[in-house]
Amino acid sequence: VDHDPGLPSWALAVVVALKVLGYAIFRGANLQKDLFRSDPNSPASAHIKWMPTKRGTRLMISGWWGLARKINYTGDWLMSLSWCLTTGFVSPIPYFYCTYFAVLLTHRAVRDEHMCRSKYGDDWAKYKEKVPYVFFPFLI
Repeated sequence: VDHDPGLPSWALAVVVALKVLGYAIFRGANLQKDLFRSDPNSPASAHIKWMPTKRGTRLMISGWWGLARKINYTGDWLMSLSWCLTTGFVSPIPYFYCTYFAVLLTHRAVRDEHMCRSKYGDDWAKYKEKVPYVFFPFLI
């Protein structure tokens, strides 16, 4: 197949860095959540700040999960964007993937927001005050 987008080396390095960043966010956030859920008092998760809920559960408010409520989705989407960027900018068709994925993740976040509001009640509003961003810290 002869469709080389002709990206310079620096652009490929940026794409690889974006992929690595997305992977680090995605895996780091999910690992942190898994460690906290399995044993919140272990040395690996003892540093994580959390808030209690009326349901008797804990919501993380520091670490990856203190940056944004769906920070793992951010990492996942950054990885999808990096795959699209490898095609250059000749056609919008390859960007359907990251666009579709953004819509899917946004829909999932809205659905999760509704479920968490029902599940946690007033605690969810307090949690959102402590972790105001959904995807990108200080932006969205």
